[in-house]
Amino acid sequence: MSRVRTILLIFICLLPKFSSGQSDPDSARISIGYPVYSQYLHNGLMINPAYAGSRDALSTVLSYRMQWMGIPDAPRTESFSLHSPMKNDKVALGLKAGFMQYGVTRSQSIYAVYAYHIRMARGKISLGLQAGADLSNSDYTGIPGITRPDPVFPDNDKSYVFPNAGAGVYYFSDKLFAGFSVPSFLFYRNTGNGNVQAYHSFSEYNFIISAGALINFSSEFKFKPSVLIDYSMNKVNHINQFDINANFIFADLIWAGASWRTSEQVVVGHIQVQINQQLMLGVSYDYPVGRMNSYSKGSSEFILRYEFGSRVSAANPKYF
Repeated sequence: MSRVRTILLIFICLLPKFSSGQSDPDSARISIGYPVYSQYLHNGLMINPAYAGSRDALSTVLSYRMQWMGIPDAPRTESFSLHSPMKNDKVALGLKAGFMQYGVTRSQSIYAVYAYHIRMARGKISLGLQAGADLSNSDYTGIPGITRPDPVFPDNDKSYVFPNAGAGVYYFSDKLFAGFSVPSFLFYRNTGNGNVQAYHSFSEYNFIISAGALINFSSEFKFKPSVLIDYSMNKVNHINQFDINANFIFADLIWAGASWRTSEQVVVGHIQVQINQQLMLGVSYDYPVGRMNSYSKGSSEFILRYEFGSRVSAANPKYF
């Protein structure tokens, strides 16, 4: 078992150094590492900049995720997002930041978000843009079994700053929502001697697609099915993440549900509680039923959402 854990640790350490797809024609591509979220339905800005302003309030979300518990140096992710519509209701602004540590690598990201809302006969369409940077730093001195000096694992890797931008579109109404986003327009490759080069390639795009509906059984009981697909152009199987979600809403105060993540063979259980008009707390647990079940105790995620000056009342909650 210890040998398997060591192999897993080295694999995690290699994630930021090499591309994640076997079909990637450029072996020098740097994979920045896009975090996985299970409670993205309550933290939509992290997957789509067009989500900004859709809550009709100054909405803030804090999240903390422990991935693959039981595996040493597995990913730990913290995120913060903030967004609000402006006075004219057509423009929304936001900010999101993340911190992730996996293996010997620490990465941070910070993005400013702009969205423009177009009112339709039913609902709104939002067009969103984000711009910012990802920062990454690795320290390979803690990897066991490595003899110094080592050509693959230097004592201290350089710190990198990767400017980037993304875009998205989001439709939402009282009954439906659908989103489509491209998190990154730019990619980076290692050109040697610690230097990196930015480039653009449509064949390497990632697309995040989400959609869902609200079904009212009564004023006290609602059902919200949804799906999410993270599609990568440069991978053999193309699917990074595919979630099928079922959420039950009780008295507009308690959200409880489950998800099946087909790409990882993971069952996700989650519950969110609306403490009062402004504060919501949520927790989720990912249980692996595939090969990772032998090595990992699953993944846990916690979120806190607080909305300032909320125009969202308990009698008219926002479901999307």
